[in-house]
Amino acid sequence: MSSVESVSSAPMPAGRVGVLLVNLGTPDTADARGLRVYLKEFLSDPRVIENQGLFWKLVLNGIILRVRPARKAKDYLKIWNNELNESPLKTITRGQSDKLAAAIADHDHVEVDWAMRYGNPSIQSGFDALMARGCDRILVVPLYPQYAAATTATVFDKVAEVLLAMRAQPTVRFVPPYYDEPAYIDALANSIEAQLVTLPFKPEVIVASFHGMPQKYVDKGDPYQTQCVATVEALRNRLNLDDKELILTFQSRFGYDPWLQPYTDKTMERLAKEGVKRIAVLTPGFSADCLETLEEIAQENAEIFRHAGGELVFLHPVPE
Repeated sequence: MSSVESVSSAPMPAGRVGVLLVNLGTPDTADARGLRVYLKEFLSDPRVIENQGLFWKLVLNGIILRVRPARKAKDYLKIWNNELNESPLKTITRGQSDKLAAAIADHDHVEVDWAMRYGNPSIQSGFDALMARGCDRILVVPLYPQYAAATTATVFDKVAEVLLAMRAQPTVRFVPPYYDEPAYIDALANSIEAQLVTLPFKPEVIVASFHGMPQKYVDKGDPYQTQCVATVEALRNRLNLDDKELILTFQSRFGYDPWLQPYTDKTMERLAKEGVKRIAVLTPGFSADCLETLEEIAQENAEIFRHAGGELVFLHPVPE
C-alpha cells in the first residue's frame, strides 16, 4: 500500500488547515548522479519540454543525461550549502516555511510545510505530512510570482496526480500568481532599497532578470511575459525609475529555439559597449536564491560585465 493510500484511508481529525509552499526543485546531491536524477524528472515533464516525442527522448537519454549532469554538478558545487549538504534553494525554502509558521503561530489550527516540484521533499510527502497532522483543507502556494505553464501549472498537475490516488481527499485551494500584488512589489522594493544603500556606488542601470522561456510558448498563449512586464512596471512606479534606469531581461535559455528577449547575457555585453560602468541585477521572478541567481547571475553574468570593464552587483531576492 502506498504512503498516500495509507494516509488517506486512515481516520484523521478534521478541521485543521495546511499550507504547503512549493518551489521548483533541486538535486539531492551536487554530483553527476544527483543531477541526472533531477534533470530526468524535470526534462521529462511535458509542461517543461512540450514535445516529448521519440526524437526528444533520444536526445534526452542519449546525449543530455550523459553529458549535462557532470557539467551542471560543477556549477552546483560553486553555490552548495556544504554545512547542510544541500542546495541554497532547499535551505532558503525551508527557512521561509519555518518563518511563516512562526509568524502565524497564534493560528493554532494551521500547519505549514514545504515541498519541491522536482526532487525532494516531494509534493506527495508534503500532502502526507499535512494530512497526518489532521489537515483536511490544504492551501498550495506555488512560489512563482509570475504564472507559467512550465512552473505554476506543473504544480497543479502534480497535486492532481497526488489527489488521484486518494479516496478521502482534502479540500485544496491554490494561491494565484501575485506578480503585481502590492505586498509583493513592496517587499521587492524594500529589499532593493535596503541593498542599494549599502553599495559604495549608485548603479547607472538596474537590470530585472527573469527566467526565460521559448518564445513559442508565449505565442501559444502563456501569460508569463505579460506578467513579467507588469512586475517591472509596478517596480518602476514604486521606485520612481524610468524604463532606462530599470530594464527587463530574460536569462537561462536552453536549446536552439528563440527564447524571450532581450537576453540577460547579451544585455550585459551591450551595456558595457555603451559605456555603462556600474549596474545592479535583481531577479524578481525567483522567491529564493538558487543556481540561476547565485551562479548564473552573481558569477557568470557578473564576469561578462566585469571583463568589459564594469562593476556588477547582484541584489538578492526578497530576504527569506
